[in-house]
Amino acid sequence: MTALRRSHRTRRRLVERGLDALTWLVLLVMIAPVLWLVASSLQTDGDLARGTYDLLHPTFTAFRDMWSTVEFSRYLVNSAIICTAAAALATAFASTAGYALARFRFRGARPFGLAVIGTQLIPGSMFLLPVFLGFVWVGRHTPVKLFDTRVGMVLVYTAFFTPVAIWFLRSFFQAIPRELEEAGLVDGCTQFGAFVRIVLPNAIPGLVATFVYAFLFAWDELLFVAALTEHSAETLPIGMRNFIGNYSQAYGQLMAAGVVSTIPVMVAFFATQRWLVRGLMGGAVKG
Repeated sequence: MTALRRSHRTRRRLVERGLDALTWLVLLVMIAPVLWLVASSLQTDGDLARGTYDLLHPTFTAFRDMWSTVEFSRYLVNSAIICTAAAALATAFASTAGYALARFRFRGARPFGLAVIGTQLIPGSMFLLPVFLGFVWVGRHTPVKLFDTRVGMVLVYTAFFTPVAIWFLRSFFQAIPRELEEAGLVDGCTQFGAFVRIVLPNAIPGLVATFVYAFLFAWDELLFVAALTEHSAETLPIGMRNFIGNYSQAYGQLMAAGVVSTIPVMVAFFATQRWLVRGLMGGAVKG
């Protein structure tokens, strides 16, 4: 019996060590492109063209030059404003709609919920031409300008992410016990007051997870910002694309721009990691 237990423990240790090794291997594969990006940003264009990396003598020339080559600061500011505003609006709209779907029973609630998530089955590229023509029509027939404006891009990103944000928050609100709201109603809160004072504070992890997810979606989006902007509202993906021209390729500056554009995303993720994980796990409890 003792030998059997010893064999079982040995087998379990081997399995655990194998899983640990596999985890580190997967982590290394995922981190390798990031390490390559950072290493490339510290080389000159000549070193990158020849494929000779001098890691012992890094240079920050690419980081210094990229700000003036394509007005990188303008793209960075546009991305920060557009992505933050779109993520905040999508989260705000989705919090009210998701709460209504989670708590109230009304005619058409189920078809509406299915329609909301069903919009994600349609490829986003199919909306590109209608949105472009709509922006042009509004600009010609009304004083409102949407094409090549931050407001227009905020509206586009908010509209695209709000449906999936509603579905996320609906699942999260369903995981919050109704007894908390009922206690607030007994104490004299209105339904809206209970939502603001009780439900939203308990839903902070879900709200943070939704905001970060929407922010990351807008931060990396290229197709719509390339078609709906010309200069004023261009974001980071457009700016990074401009480092590669017909007659010159600033690969070092491109890599440096990639590092700089990744920093805000990493900061946002690690700063909200605790709430992000809680929000995703909390929303998976009930669906």
